[in-house]
Amino acid sequence: MLLTPLCFWLVVSGGEAGAARWWGAVLFIVAISTDWVDGFLARRNNQVTDLGKLLDPIADKLLTGAALVSLSLLSELPWWVTIIILVREIGVTVDRLVRANSHVVIAAAWMGKLKTLVQAVAISLALLPLESLWGSWIVPVDVVLMSLAVVLTVLSGLDYVRTAVASRTRPSPQA
Repeated sequence: MLLTPLCFWLVVSGGEAGAARWWGAVLFIVAISTDWVDGFLARRNNQVTDLGKLLDPIADKLLTGAALVSLSLLSELPWWVTIIILVREIGVTVDRLVRANSHVVIAAAWMGKLKTLVQAVAISLALLPLESLWGSWIVPVDVVLMSLAVVLTVLSGLDYVRTAVASRTRPSPQA
């Protein structure tokens, strides 16, 4: 979470292909990767907590949200893509926070995890100014990945809503 503002500033101040842009992209990749490593280690060492289940997705959403906004500010990503992704992410996060007050936690489903992975790859590719090195052929690759990220974002959001509604309609266990 702490690296998010620095990553945002580096990308925006670096423009299309400046050194700061490269550093911002690398920082994003390192931050999003260490998040996965942290989750893996927590599961392996049996240190998964409800707080971790709640804070981990929030950290992901802050980092990816800042990266998407920076790309849209630079006119490298349409705002509608950023808005669709942010609306889904904010909606799920708010619901998770409300549920946390009632001690109910909905863990991330496989589709949400796949969405996060595809978003991370697509955003990483978009942040790296590879077009300046490799030419314009990389642009359609990122368009396909970002499109897949949007589709998975919508589908996983619908899956989350389905799961959330089902959990509200289940009878609570009697003591």
